[in-house]
Order: sequence, then C-alpha cells, then structure tokens
Amino acid sequence: MKDEQYMRMALSLARKGISTASPNPMVGAVLVKGEAIVGKGYHKKAGSPHAEVHAIEDAGPNAAGSTLYVNLEPCVHYGRTPPCADQVIAAGIKRVFVAMLDPNPLVNGKGVEMLRKAGIDVKVGVLENEARRLNEAFIGWMEKRRPYITMKAAVSLDGKIATKTCDSRWISNEESRRQADVLRCINDGIMVGINTVISDNPLLVPRVKNPRKIPARIILDSKLRIPLACDVVKTSEKYRTWIFTNEDSRTDKETRLKALGADVIRVPKDDFGRVSVNHICQELYKRNIMSVLVEGGGEVNSTLLREGLVDKVVLFYGTILIGGKSALNLVGGKGIDFLKDAYRIDIAALKRLKDNIYIEGYVHRNH
Repeated sequence: MKDEQYMRMALSLARKGISTASPNPMVGAVLVKGEAIVGKGYHKKAGSPHAEVHAIEDAGPNAAGSTLYVNLEPCVHYGRTPPCADQVIAAGIKRVFVAMLDPNPLVNGKGVEMLRKAGIDVKVGVLENEARRLNEAFIGWMEKRRPYITMKAAVSLDGKIATKTCDSRWISNEESRRQADVLRCINDGIMVGINTVISDNPLLVPRVKNPRKIPARIILDSKLRIPLACDVVKTSEKYRTWIFTNEDSRTDKETRLKALGADVIRVPKDDFGRVSVNHICQELYKRNIMSVLVEGGGEVNSTLLREGLVDKVVLFYGTILIGGKSALNLVGGKGIDFLKDAYRIDIAALKRLKDNIYIEGYVHRNH
C-alpha cells in the first residue's frame, strides 16, 4: 500500500507538466529513504531536465541507498538531455518502482534492463492503469505516429450542435465552457473546418487568464474560402495558425494569408475532393503536435471518425431539444447503414455540471 501511495504522489507531480511537457510525456519522481521522502521532481517542459534528475538533485547525498518511484520508465537515449537511467545508477539508488514501460521504441524496456544489469531491484506495474491514462496522448502519439485526437462538442439532448440557422451560442452552460477551456489549454492543437470559421468566427484560443500554452490553430479549408477579415486570420501573427488546403487551391489567396502571418499547407485530396485528414495528421506529427482537440462541425467529425482517427470523445450536453431535419448534427456525412457498424463509445466519465451533462469516453472500433 505504501508503494501505491508514493506512486500516487509521483503521478500527482507528473500532472504539473500537463500543459508544458508535450511532446514529452508527463513524469513525476519521488525518492524515499526509510519512511522519509528525500527528493521530488517532475518534468516541466521539453528540453529541460527530466523528473528523475530533479528528484536526485533535490535529495542530494540522500539519494544514495534510496527507493525511486517514477510513473514512466527512465530513459536510456540521448535526446536534448542525457539518459536518466545512467543518472539513477550514478546516484546509488537501490530500488526502483516503475508504473509503466516507455512506449518510445528507443526506450521500451531498455531502461529497466539497464537498471537491473546495474544491480538495482526494479518492479514494474504499480498503478499502471492510472499511469497509462495520464499519458494517453503520448502513448497514442508514439504507437500510432499521429496526434492523439479528442472530438469535443456542446450538444443538445437530440444530438444537434446548432440550429438550422447555425445558431449555437450557447448550448452548454458557463461551467461546461470553463471545462472546455481547460481542454484547450492542455492540447497542442485545436482543429476546425472552414464552415465553423465562416459561421462562428471563433478565435480558437483558451479563454483563460495567462494560459500556460496557446495551441496551434488548425483549419481545414480545401478551397481557401477563409475570410481575410476573420478573427483567426487577423490574429495569425500573434498565434500559430495553420490552414490546410488542397494542392490546387488559389495561390493568390495563399500569398495574402502568408503575408498576414498564417501558414498555408497544401495536402493531397481525399476521395471526396477534400483535404486528406490522414495527410494532415502526418504533417502534424512531423510538427510535434502530440494532441489535437477537434471543435469542428459534423462534417469534420464524420470524416475523422470514418478514417479511424478519433481516439476520445468529450461531449457537453445542454438540457435542450433543438429539432429540425436541417439543424446541424454532431456527426454529419452520410451516416452508417447498420447499427453493427456504429462507432461505440466506452464511457470513462459521466458527471453533472449544474444543468449540463458531461460525457467522456473512448472510441471503440468494431471494424
């Protein structure tokens, strides 16, 4: 039980890097000697020292003979910082409890192996499920070589995200919108389709004071229809703005957008003549975008689901009914023909936010 207690402390420390560690994982480390905690640390941001190093420095000479609790296997490769496994060995640490192995192929078991070869007693798997949940975006990014994608929306009880006149403010309440801003702060990118930009003119930045991170704004715009006077374009010198368009869209518009500070990225078309979301994901992966929050309309949601790119769903249900065949649905496209082909959601969290209902779940693919 004590081991779990110390690992919970390591996980809690790791969480402090929630907005800043990306594209690295969130890692916390606790050093214990006898019954006393002698050192603590967490990974603050990419390029800075890792959690184990902070904990060892915090412990000073007390690190020798201590037990290390860390939520992710110590690394063995040189990146922007030297390997942590070497420093754990050099510090004279006697035992190491690891919550989970590092999914990075450069590490994946090698860190544990190196520690054991040095005579350190290593135990893997303490609170592994909690550790995997914390770093789900990093795991997805490493295993699938694309960003971890969360589809988020405010929805009426009958599944509408806007009325037939495109009115959507506000389906969700203030508390839900605050939660949505938290999601914006912890993802590396916010993705919308061009129809959302035209109808809502969103700014696509967290509406909080001094956010620790401003995500890249990712716009899917096959024909470069984006208005030059919209808020996203007007602020593109201040915030990273990436507009993905077809290879044959207007070059004159591209020139003007670039002059205003936006980055225009051309990608191949999909079978429907729209920008290929698979190619977009490849490009985002290259740009170290580990996680993306999709706030697009039904067409963007439908395309990403169809291509098997949605990992997680977060829905804020407003307790209203909108109705109408032409009101906008959460998932557009042509839909499925048979229920056996439906996208199933494994619910991970369900709670009330005053009169709203919050649902968080993972997309389960039958096919």
